[in-house]
Amino acid sequence: MTVWGGQPPSALCAWVVLLLLVVSGEPYRSPYDQEQDQNRDRDSETTDPRTDPRKDPRTNTRVYHRDVSEVRGKDCRRCCDPGEQPPPHYSNPHYPQQYPQYQAVPQINITILKGEKGDSGQRGPYGKSGKSGQSGPRGPNGLRGTKGSIGTPGEPCKAQYAAFSVGRKKAIHSNDYYQTLVFDTELVNLYGHFNMFTGKFYCYVPGVYYFSLNVHTWNQKETYVHVMHNEREVVILYAQPSDRSIMQSQSLMLELEREDQVWVRLFKGERENAIFSDDFDTYITFNGHLIKPKSEG
Repeated sequence: MTVWGGQPPSALCAWVVLLLLVVSGEPYRSPYDQEQDQNRDRDSETTDPRTDPRKDPRTNTRVYHRDVSEVRGKDCRRCCDPGEQPPPHYSNPHYPQQYPQYQAVPQINITILKGEKGDSGQRGPYGKSGKSGQSGPRGPNGLRGTKGSIGTPGEPCKAQYAAFSVGRKKAIHSNDYYQTLVFDTELVNLYGHFNMFTGKFYCYVPGVYYFSLNVHTWNQKETYVHVMHNEREVVILYAQPSDRSIMQSQSLMLELEREDQVWVRLFKGERENAIFSDDFDTYITFNGHLIKPKSEG
């Protein structure tokens, strides 16, 4: 017994079983496969059934033939998301993958088209100043410049002076009290700072002064005098009794303030002391002068 197509019933049963296996074992269909099926359905609407090899001309229905080995050999895996390009092994062999068409773009040597150099643009604003670098080594000395013009005359220097030099021609002997040595000869008395009546120098210009005292001793008598600063004994001039008379001197420097006094005092008569002179020559002298005013610092 034969059926349609001249095939025996056993062969027909085998095809039915194979069709069931194919339908029941259909693998996971991705969105891309579904889209391909829709495209094939649209193509079938415009394709003549008589010329379409995928349709049965007697029933006008699509015939799907799948290889069982192909179905079983495929794994169920994620191929792509909507909008992504599917892998090559999921593409339908009947519908080749549409690759983008590449267009050759000619390469132009831009140096050939280079024009003339344009005008210089405006200078941009200055940038921020950077950090200061380390100081470099000192350079060589430059050439000496020309001599400048003479300046205007300055104010006259206000110099201050003070000086005196006085002497005595008369001899003097000690008494029961202290005696101020008074001088009778005025050699130099600048601005009258030395008072000849009191025998004292009065300071009107504060500063540093130099003083000196010279006397002639008496034979067999003691010479004992002090140089006084105000009421204070500063230095002593002393000579022991001797068979012959000699010249004796003393000098010092003092820092004086205004209205200070400097003078010479003869010691009182506890001892027999005296200063020699012959009323003709000057044997006794007292000198002093300003070295540096206090105003000059």
